[in-house]
Amino acid sequence: MEIPALVEERLGDEEVRAGVSLGDEDVLFSTASRTLLYRGEGLLSDESVTELPHDVERFDLSEGRRKTKFSLTYVDGTESFTVPGSRGEKVLELLLEGILRVAGVVDADESIRGVYRFSELTVIVGDGRLVKHIGSSVWDADYEEFAFEDVTGLDFEEGSVATQIVLAIDGRPQRIKAPNDAAPMLRQTLQEALFDYHGVASLDALNEAVAPAEADAAAQSADSGGSSDLTLDEGIDPLVGGSAEETDPDEEGSTAASTTGDAGGSAEPDEPRGGVGGGEESEREPRPTADGDAVSSADLAAVDERLETLTAAVKNQNELLEKQQRTIERLIEELRQGR
Repeated sequence: MEIPALVEERLGDEEVRAGVSLGDEDVLFSTASRTLLYRGEGLLSDESVTELPHDVERFDLSEGRRKTKFSLTYVDGTESFTVPGSRGEKVLELLLEGILRVAGVVDADESIRGVYRFSELTVIVGDGRLVKHIGSSVWDADYEEFAFEDVTGLDFEEGSVATQIVLAIDGRPQRIKAPNDAAPMLRQTLQEALFDYHGVASLDALNEAVAPAEADAAAQSADSGGSSDLTLDEGIDPLVGGSAEETDPDEEGSTAASTTGDAGGSAEPDEPRGGVGGGEESEREPRPTADGDAVSSADLAAVDERLETLTAAVKNQNELLEKQQRTIERLIEELRQGR
């Protein structure tokens, strides 16, 4: 892109980093510290250059049917200009990139990959971070920044009218709601930025690469057949115990008399109970004792069933908590929007 002589005079020691054509001879040039708006010579005006420093207090825009108006608020005043609506998106990215660099939000060599506006929510995706701003303005000092190096997970929850982008930062989910008509572009831009930053090629590979160390350890334990963390508390009584048919201790000493087949014979007290045919020992399995030394398969099945019930209850509780969290976040967002 050719740089007009009038712009060259204003550059001084700075270099043009990027530019956007505004139609005819008008061009917007960006340097490290400012944006230069060049207006070509017209029938009613001479060529001119307007300097727009990047150290702003507030940045606003309003979109019309054919024009987009940008307003930069400084400590000592406000500068405004309009561009064709078809150039608005490119100008927005160029201005924000310069503003974020001067504010120290992004690195000097970091590029802005996309800027998205959803009502009063602005989402900015850079090479190394995501920046979120809530409010009527596009930018001011009240913003949130999420560095890609702190990301521990990425997920998308699609709804009937909006999609929740769930970006986990150090294990804590940060939710961004985008309308379904704009969500695919934001999703693609964010995924590509994260994939490039972490050197992966898919969402599954990203989540595996950024998963917390404790999650990896848990997965390895499960793969190697490690025991579950779900254990019975020492204070809980065991689910299995003595049989309901246990012998009364007062009757343990009694034995059943048996006959030997001899009319004159007497019962022998040492013969086992239930013996048949000439005093042979019974092959019946011993019953469980009252102290629970012997555990039947039915008892083990009861334990498994109880553990499954407890696990299902915990999972259901977690789902309810997540739903409540989403409801609270939605209420907060609507209150901020003045609904």
